[in-house]
Amino acid sequence: MNIDITAPYQTRVRQALADDNLRTALERAMSRLSEKRAQAVAAIDLQRMRDEARAIKEHAIKNLPELLEQLERNLIANGCQVHWAQTADEANEIVTDIARQRGVRRAVKSKSMATEEIHLNEALEDAGVKIVETDLGEYIIQLAGEPPSHITAPVIHKRAEDISALFQRELGMRPTNDPAEMCAAARKQLRSEFLEAEMGISGCNFAIAETGTICIVTNEGNGRMATSMPPVYVAVMGIEKVVPRVEDALLLWQAVARSATGQEVTVYFSVSSGPRRPGHPDGPKEMHVVLVDNGRSRILEREYADVLLCVRCGACLNACPVYREIGGHAYGKTAYSGPIGAVITPLLADDPKTAKELPFASSLCGVCREVCPVKIDLPRLLLDLRHDLTKLGTPPKYERAAIRAYSNTVEHPGRYHRLSKLARWFSRFLPTNKEGDLTRLPPPLSAWTQSRVLPRIAPRSFRALWSDRGGKDMGSSNDG
Repeated sequence: MNIDITAPYQTRVRQALADDNLRTALERAMSRLSEKRAQAVAAIDLQRMRDEARAIKEHAIKNLPELLEQLERNLIANGCQVHWAQTADEANEIVTDIARQRGVRRAVKSKSMATEEIHLNEALEDAGVKIVETDLGEYIIQLAGEPPSHITAPVIHKRAEDISALFQRELGMRPTNDPAEMCAAARKQLRSEFLEAEMGISGCNFAIAETGTICIVTNEGNGRMATSMPPVYVAVMGIEKVVPRVEDALLLWQAVARSATGQEVTVYFSVSSGPRRPGHPDGPKEMHVVLVDNGRSRILEREYADVLLCVRCGACLNACPVYREIGGHAYGKTAYSGPIGAVITPLLADDPKTAKELPFASSLCGVCREVCPVKIDLPRLLLDLRHDLTKLGTPPKYERAAIRAYSNTVEHPGRYHRLSKLARWFSRFLPTNKEGDLTRLPPPLSAWTQSRVLPRIAPRSFRALWSDRGGKDMGSSNDG
């Protein structure tokens, strides 16, 4: 079963919850990633690492204009061409113009959330450029015609059986569920793509201002091949990815690896400071860096700057109980899912109301804040965004009526007391579990108990217990 990412939010969620294969894939992957992360962070002083990582990112965001200018100067000094893009459309136009001017017809791309954000693949294809994803997970979902469902593990929603069937259909692979054979089938196809590509594209995990260096973090060799084999290399980076020094990038690399996949470090940490120098045997003939704003300056102007500290490790997705139930495609056609996506997607959008449901796709349990390597307070940001989005639009009539009824009740102690007694009496006729919790409420409250229980109502109120102990009358203003 596939989730229709263009459908309304509630439809996407129902489709996800009804997909047993999705639930199986998520349970396998999430449990494994959580266990590996727990082992990796237990081996270090976790809080010290989080404090240092946050300090680096906070310093970079507070000094963003100066660091970006320093980065630009050093990139140019290294022989790079630097481009500034205010919007996604501008970024896509810059990259497609580079391809058009150089007659590019085939391009390969390393994994990049920034390019997913701006929908670069569609723009290149519209311009007549064949673009091939070379990260194995990204390659799989490209063959399947789907967007990624996770920041670091784009194909986490698929089982090995699903991938095998896809490869048999698209690559002519013989029937097998052996991961090694499936990787070999993809590798055979991708090797020819690297050799024929005229342009290589990547994202950017960190951009070092003091040296003019673009860093990408991968567990596959495709990143180095995409950035060094084609004659033209284009790096697309969000402006928040800049850091001051080499040491900062190295510490953040470790924070990302331990939080994302439970590794001490990833297999590859690739750096590019410019095009091929005279006498060097490999590397691109020209290198371009596209600095993308696309709403980030707008975020800085508001009280949401913390969201730009994100290092895209995906730890909040792995821990989130909501994501673990519905996966990434239930969040719609967005590059970012899970708790971080629920915040950043509406903030990056020109009209936040286009993603107004996402901040409410959270239990606010706080586990995302606990696992974040840069200590982003995502529950607070989610609450703030809920408040702001509510102010932008009129709540549904039923919601306004419910809030009005609640306010009228709690503002009148006598009324609250009588309704409490009535609820206590009525609850005796409702079904309960062995702990005594209410398992099914009557409509319109029945939706609440479709996936949760309501704690049983105490047999006696606090007022009554207080009175039995000889407590002083609390007065009608404090009833309840």
